[in-house]
Amino acid sequence: MTILLFIVGLVFLIIGAEALVRSASRLAAVLGISPLVIGLTVVAFGTSSPELAVSIKSALSGQASIAVGNVVGSNIFNVLFILGISALIVPLVVAQQLVRLDVPLMIALSVIVLILSLDESFSRIDGLMLVMGLILYVWFLISQSRRESVEVRDEYAREFGSKGAAKGFWGKNLGLIFGGLILLVLGSRWLVGSAVAFAQYLGVSELVVGLTIVAAGTSLPEVVTSVIAALRGERDIAVGNVIGSNLFNIMGVLGLASIIAPTGIDASPAVVGFDIPVMIGVALVCLPIFFTGGVISRKEGLLLLGYYVAYTLYLVLTASHHDALPQFSAVMLYLVMPLTAVTLFFVALRQIRSRKRRPTE
Repeated sequence: MTILLFIVGLVFLIIGAEALVRSASRLAAVLGISPLVIGLTVVAFGTSSPELAVSIKSALSGQASIAVGNVVGSNIFNVLFILGISALIVPLVVAQQLVRLDVPLMIALSVIVLILSLDESFSRIDGLMLVMGLILYVWFLISQSRRESVEVRDEYAREFGSKGAAKGFWGKNLGLIFGGLILLVLGSRWLVGSAVAFAQYLGVSELVVGLTIVAAGTSLPEVVTSVIAALRGERDIAVGNVIGSNLFNIMGVLGLASIIAPTGIDASPAVVGFDIPVMIGVALVCLPIFFTGGVISRKEGLLLLGYYVAYTLYLVLTASHHDALPQFSAVMLYLVMPLTAVTLFFVALRQIRSRKRRPTE
């Protein structure tokens, strides 16, 4: 019964998010909002609505570990898994200026989350600051969208544009939004309940379940959006969706959950000492990769996927107290991660130097 509730809850979250995103996009387009703004805000944030629903439900139910683990785990999953899979399908050209600006912002916000969590809690004041940051970010996106290139505008218009409102347009789409919200509420309730049952049955912490099963499940709308965009050659959308969703997870999901929770959200020492630093490291990895000619190659996509497998394996080994954990940790900490960091540094440095030489050649 628990597995059935988990699957049904997950399906409800995905269907609800899709109905919410598509109907809200159509209404925004008819109201005259730029397709570029719709793609960067309504779609990127809408695909994070399952994370929002699950984290708020978890915060209200006293499952703080799931709420925090869902946000942190989703951000790690989005970059390592979704960008990795999308880049394997087709190398992702990161040509959109907003995306390159958003990566440093994602890094800065990840560091801010670590600072806010040092007292092992996210208070309502912390949440209010994060939500205020989200409001400023959306205002910035809308103002900057007017400066985007024609190619980027056309790409978003093809995906999110609207031909006009037919008869019954408003009623249909408002109904879809309402129905989507109901599915999100029901899906989050069943998903959180079954996730807690999984944790109890497997004998692992709710944090591990939140970082893995719940985070991957609630990120499925981002997977679908980014993979379909990559297959269609809409590479800006594939990358922008991931970065935009990560920013919304931090400012919107964690912020609102912290405000709504009766006494804020507790952050365990494990998430403060390990998982949030991993989220920062994952955000930092994006910077040199995005600098390498503005392309996320298939090799880099494979690297991102490899890191997600390693991270998940570490969580499993830790939860099961496996004897191989010390050796695995030593290899990752002292060999794999330093080699990757040095390689990315020199590749980025070479790319920056080649760009500086071009005007003089």
